[in-house]
Amino acid sequence: MSRTESASTADPSTQPAEGVAASLGVDPEAGLSTEEAARRLAEHGPNALRTTAGPSLWRRIAAQFRDPLVYLLLGASAVAFLAWLIEHEGGWPVDTIVILAVLLVNAALGFAQENKAADAVAALGRMTQVTSSVLRAGERRRIPSVELVPGDVLLLEEGDSVGADARLIAAAALRVQEASLTGESEPVSKSPDPLAAAAPLADRTSMVFKGTAVAQGTGRAVVTATGMDTQMGAIATLLDATEESTTPLEQEVARIGRMLGLAVVVIALIVIASVFAVSDVATFSGVVAVLLLGVSLAVAAVPEGLPAILSLVLALGVQRMAARKAVVKRLSSVETLGAATVICSDKTGTLTRSQMTIQRIATASGDSRVAGVGYVPEGAITAPGEAAIAGALKAELVVVLSGGSLASNAGLHQTPDGLWEIEGDPTEAAFLVAEKKLGADRRRQTRFERVAELPFTSERKMMSTIARDMEHGGELVLVAKGAPDVLMQRCTRVRVGMEVLPFDEGHRARAAGEVERLSGEALRTLAVAYRPLAEGEERSLDPALERDLIFVGTVGIIDPPREEAAVAIAEAHRAGIRVMMITGDHPRTAARIAALLGIAPADAPVLTGTDLEALDEAGLAKAVRETSVYARVAPVHKLRIVDALQANGEVVAMTGDGVNDAPALKSADIGIAMGVTGTEVTKEAAKMILADDNFATIVVAVREGRAIFDNIRKFLRYLLSSNMGEVLTVFLGVIGAGVIGLNAGGDGKTLVAPLLATQILWINLITDSGPALAMGVDPETENVMTRPPRRSGEPAIDAAMWRGVLEMGLVMAIATLLTIDLFLPGGLFEGSHALEYARTAGFTVLVFAQLFNCFSARSETASAFRHLFANHWLWGAVILSALLQVAVVHLPLLNTAFGTTPLTGADWLLCLGMGSAVLWFAEARKWLLRRMGAVPASA
Repeated sequence: MSRTESASTADPSTQPAEGVAASLGVDPEAGLSTEEAARRLAEHGPNALRTTAGPSLWRRIAAQFRDPLVYLLLGASAVAFLAWLIEHEGGWPVDTIVILAVLLVNAALGFAQENKAADAVAALGRMTQVTSSVLRAGERRRIPSVELVPGDVLLLEEGDSVGADARLIAAAALRVQEASLTGESEPVSKSPDPLAAAAPLADRTSMVFKGTAVAQGTGRAVVTATGMDTQMGAIATLLDATEESTTPLEQEVARIGRMLGLAVVVIALIVIASVFAVSDVATFSGVVAVLLLGVSLAVAAVPEGLPAILSLVLALGVQRMAARKAVVKRLSSVETLGAATVICSDKTGTLTRSQMTIQRIATASGDSRVAGVGYVPEGAITAPGEAAIAGALKAELVVVLSGGSLASNAGLHQTPDGLWEIEGDPTEAAFLVAEKKLGADRRRQTRFERVAELPFTSERKMMSTIARDMEHGGELVLVAKGAPDVLMQRCTRVRVGMEVLPFDEGHRARAAGEVERLSGEALRTLAVAYRPLAEGEERSLDPALERDLIFVGTVGIIDPPREEAAVAIAEAHRAGIRVMMITGDHPRTAARIAALLGIAPADAPVLTGTDLEALDEAGLAKAVRETSVYARVAPVHKLRIVDALQANGEVVAMTGDGVNDAPALKSADIGIAMGVTGTEVTKEAAKMILADDNFATIVVAVREGRAIFDNIRKFLRYLLSSNMGEVLTVFLGVIGAGVIGLNAGGDGKTLVAPLLATQILWINLITDSGPALAMGVDPETENVMTRPPRRSGEPAIDAAMWRGVLEMGLVMAIATLLTIDLFLPGGLFEGSHALEYARTAGFTVLVFAQLFNCFSARSETASAFRHLFANHWLWGAVILSALLQVAVVHLPLLNTAFGTTPLTGADWLLCLGMGSAVLWFAEARKWLLRRMGAVPASA
């Protein structure tokens, strides 16, 4: 079908649904064939809005050079080249070549790191893409919404995100939230009836639109437009993605960079001024050398590759989390995960297994027991005293189980390999399993024909269906299933055997007592009721029909706690994280499960939604500090709990699955959606998705988040202390040149500096990126989940780390300068080597010192020898850097480029020993900190 052929659907809201489907060439009962859908996808393209194209390859490459420090180096290389031209005495412009080569290598590393991070983020995006339910070749399928094509038949349910513009074919109590498109704050009621005339967008009740969300009910619609042809596409220019705001950690890293840049400019100016003051720089090349030293010092002080390394480490960490079933949608959420102080979790499916099984059935004639667990329909149903069921009791059981199965959208079937599987809600499927155990399923299937549905809503806490009873002349009957306390308020009669009696105080009290008893045994309770309808009464399809019901009975459903959830909760408590249960279940059920899992003691208070509504803000703030179990809550209560916890200074992680949970998830610091049972709307609102709906996965994610943040602190400590070592080496070497013999025997007319500009650039090249990246994947420490959460707003680099950075940098500088002094005549120690040899030795010591610093920087207080060989990547990076240093010292070509000369074996050992001074100083410092008990042995 071409675009011109679809022109007839230009305003499908005014045309009959059948006509729209016909014009699009689709059978509403079967949908498109797989082949036709593929053809239309190729013709119309992906169902996606236009996005701003990413930068081209050459722009991404050029971006690697858009940095003030790079501009400084490029300017310096140009000046060096000019000096070489003016004073050309043969050979190559070595300084210029080396600077440009280092810039190119750094740019290549930065480009590779950014590409890796971008690939990781793209992979996460594919994991969290929005999906839609469609009919394809007569079968219901779940496909990525980007693959929708005109003519697809959408199957809409509460919580779905509408994937494309579509014309409704059928609807049952369908209401759609269209605020994102029209600004209408309240959900809009929808109907398949065509409009009498064209209407504004907000009044097109026969249409659903891309980007909106199903707030209630069910529906079926045929797609009329996709991608840029949708109403959302028409205003795509207003929806262009804005640049993502920077995170606190990114802001802190940028602030550090600016602070270091400012500081090093001051230091560089002091160094340059000092050199000019103590040396008689009489030649143009001498001036260039001084300026190059200052520029190189500036480059050395600022870890310009830090943002790229940070992004890549976060991306790799998030990929690891995804492999463990926790899909984090934004890299920045990792920061918050490590600081979480409270986890608010739903009960069903998250703390429990979501394999709902009816175990008890309470009716007017007694309390029956149902054997068996799970979805296999095997197990006997017995009367009190293990007697066989018969008479009035059996009649009541048939109505309860068949009624609950009628008021349901679930399915139960056996696979070819003999396994029993369910479709839809596990609680609804529990009725189908128990009904099959009773042997009443076949009669119900042939007796009743479903006519309409009043879908479940979290506000009503019930659902109803209307069916035609073929055994009673096609009489219509409404069957309701829902929370017992809610349903009993709508009942005026009760079923006793084959009779219907008034639901008087005696029967009402007995039924309420059964609910309390079942709930006290940690069983979830659902009640079933019904009433015959008068012909034509079903046309209103309004909740007002749910009145004057006949109460039948209550079932007790068990959802066994996950064994791994109890272990995870204990681990969370050890980590200083409070776990709260927020559920719609009965208070006693919630209290029992909470006690079994270790969330709260058995006698701990439980607050209900009604209790919360009676509390003012001060009372709620006190309640959330003291109470960890909440029952019978609505989504609006979840939002209030989140807000109250945040007002108390907590960092909150909140789980949710229903469409109405979206506001609470969005408000929480970490909104967590269920990947299996969660709606598309909650997945879009959440910052993290649990692929297995398991509470234990949340704790795994917190552990990973803490480990990632620890690793960020490790490589920050390493980079800053190593760069500080370079700055102090040059600064102290120039200021104290006379003390260490750097100017001994000189004529005072040439620059004497401890390191050359090209050597500083080399050190940055081989010791920054590789080791820092390897530290970013360091294994977690043992105490990662035995220490309290990081305080909200606590900087990644605190005062204690800054002290350590300065101390370690000073030790590196002293070790380097003492080595130079050992080889030079004069100074503190009398040496006998030339300046080039002494400088090579000092250069090598500084490289070794930074490589030893890799191991020391892995922890603020734990010994470097603890788990020394745990990180194979770090060892690989260190060995590679050491080999490159051997090459720069012994290869003639590199000797010329970097001003080095080969060292003897004995002097290599001396350099290794002097470089290790950093390690021994760090070990002594850590021992002292441990003895003082200043901080725990952590990152």
